[in-house]
Amino acid sequence: MNAPTVSDLQLTARVDDRGVDVALDAAAGETVAVLGPNGAGKSTLLSVAAGLLRPDAGRVVLDGTELTGPDAWVPPHARRIALLAQDALLFPHLSALENVAFGPRSRGVSRHVARERARAWLDEVGVGELAGRRPDQLSGGQAQRVAVARALAADPRLLLLDEPMAALDVAVRPALRQTLRRVLTDRTVVLVTHDVLDALLLADRVVVVDDGRVVEEGPTQTVLARPRSAFAARIAGLNAVRGTWRDGAVAGPDGIEVRGLSDGEQPTAGAPAVAVFRPSAVSVYGDGDHEPPAGSPRNVIAVTVTDLEPLGDRVRVHAAPPSGPSLAADVTPLAAAELDLVPGLHVVFSVKATEVSVYPV
Repeated sequence: MNAPTVSDLQLTARVDDRGVDVALDAAAGETVAVLGPNGAGKSTLLSVAAGLLRPDAGRVVLDGTELTGPDAWVPPHARRIALLAQDALLFPHLSALENVAFGPRSRGVSRHVARERARAWLDEVGVGELAGRRPDQLSGGQAQRVAVARALAADPRLLLLDEPMAALDVAVRPALRQTLRRVLTDRTVVLVTHDVLDALLLADRVVVVDDGRVVEEGPTQTVLARPRSAFAARIAGLNAVRGTWRDGAVAGPDGIEVRGLSDGEQPTAGAPAVAVFRPSAVSVYGDGDHEPPAGSPRNVIAVTVTDLEPLGDRVRVHAAPPSGPSLAADVTPLAAAELDLVPGLHVVFSVKATEVSVYPV
């Protein structure tokens, strides 16, 4: 296999009927994970990059070549961009080997060289022994590995991954994730995912999209350790209350105030800020039945239980204040039973100020 082609990407796109107006850059050899709730505009972004959707305004520039612009339009097949979706979408009448050889063949490579390249890539992703099988003879995980090999065998300048593991069984995902981690090295990749492990293990940088806009971006570890958006906090397993820094507290929606410790950078009075804390740091009390203990300064938030989620030896209690983002607390099964926690029950979440990190948005 030859060294991968490495390109940098600059993309801006406004798609009016989808309410999307985003900008995204990816440096050469960088993997950028795009996170966000359903309907946020993530797949629209990939469609614009691949040339499957022409935006109302914007540009797609790959390695200095304008592919989409006011006076430029390069069709999808000529972009050398590979898009790998949730479903493998292999050609049903071709063997795994011929599926992978298709890309090089379409670029004018001889049949012999294309097959040799295909065999090498099938070996690289761990399914070389399945070269002669057709798609209906492959498991879901095997088919997706063949699809990865097919995408990379074409030597794309940019690889777009749209939830590549979403359709696979949970047991299959770790192995494919490790395969991707190995074969994506030194490639330019944009990865759309809902899985925090995908971002942590595969991405150099994270971009969070919500309601058609980029709301947060930065190095993966930084975004997931200090999230500034509700979605990033949720996938990182943290609670986040956004608001305004006022009198030593983050003043959130509906009168909620959360006090905490400044995490390095002190918010400015009147400026946007966020308070972040772990579900395991939250205590739960019945509304009016129990008073939170005195002592350390505490934040007390009235919420309504929306869902209960078993987590091994703990129960995660999802709850929401009258307005604002959903919050979570981890309690023991015994505590959940004693409080008779059910959806619709009014309870109080309490968390020590020393367990809360506060920083500017």
